Amino acid sequence: MSIISDALSTTASWDKMESYDYYYDLQSHLCESETTFANFTAVLYSLVLFLSLMGNSLVFWVLVKYENLESLTNVFILNLCLSDLIFSCLLPVWVLAQYWGWLLGDFLCKLLNLIFSISLYSSIFFLTIMTIHRYLSVVNPISTLGIHTLRCRVLVITSVWTASILSSIPDAIFHKVNVSTCDYSELRGFLASVYQHNIFFLLSMGIILFCYKQILRTLFRSKSRQRHRTVRLIFTIVVAYFLSWAPYNLILFLKTLQETDIIQRTCEIRQRLDMAMIIFRMLAFSHCCFNPVLYVFVGVKFRRHLKSLLQQVCQKTLTPVPSSYSPGAFTYEGPSFY
Repeated sequence: MSIISDALSTTASWDKMESYDYYYDLQSHLCESETTFANFTAVLYSLVLFLSLMGNSLVFWVLVKYENLESLTNVFILNLCLSDLIFSCLLPVWVLAQYWGWLLGDFLCKLLNLIFSISLYSSIFFLTIMTIHRYLSVVNPISTLGIHTLRCRVLVITSVWTASILSSIPDAIFHKVNVSTCDYSELRGFLASVYQHNIFFLLSMGIILFCYKQILRTLFRSKSRQRHRTVRLIFTIVVAYFLSWAPYNLILFLKTLQETDIIQRTCEIRQRLDMAMIIFRMLAFSHCCFNPVLYVFVGVKFRRHLKSLLQQVCQKTLTPVPSSYSPGAFTYEGPSFY
């Protein structure tokens, strides 16, 4: 079952429904604490939606208004904002389904889960390719001289979104409406989805760790302060993503072991896993509003751009843009947010 139907986990039994949820698990026992968690989740996701829409929209606006979109790094950040916006815009559907069930039919059940998975995979792929780009720029700068053409940017971005769509198709295929929920129709669909996402997650983290090991080794031998700053923002974004999603992916993997009887299905173990999934799911789904905060605290240039933008809005007049905010000032050596 999808994220939509799992929001109804407080009113259904996993064994009775015979469905498998990639994002949410049906609770085995009803209790007051579960109702409290459901209400808290609705409030939290509403807050995450507001913060994500506001924060990512500001980042999008700053990039378009002040920065050079011929930079691959800026284009990657722009697409990360798009992924986060797509993710957050689907949260109201899950919240509404929590209280009224799934009312949108089988087609939208498949389509919305497809879109949701695309946003997840695109985030993983863009973070990985951003790190590879930083690795090439720092360790072997000459190799990046030919990848900033319009054709190359379009090819890279198109490839990432295409890979995300293809990776998400199984989620759409295995979902269907079951009574008032949008569920995985069978166990193998749930297992395939969890294993695929975990494999991509672990592969991306392996590539990222290798790249940053080489980057740090190169930077320690370099006296260039600028080169140190070019890595800081992307490194912070990657760490935030890992800390947000790694615990949830681990719990999902443990759930697959439980459903295949590798882990004993005792009531105590099930309740502990369910509680851990609720907590780590809220952390993971809140990630879509974290990146704009990281840009503010880590990116010096972004803070300057944002201050200038807010001053213009408050003054409600056309204020000349200072020369320090000239759109053409960016070079390929690092993100424009530094």
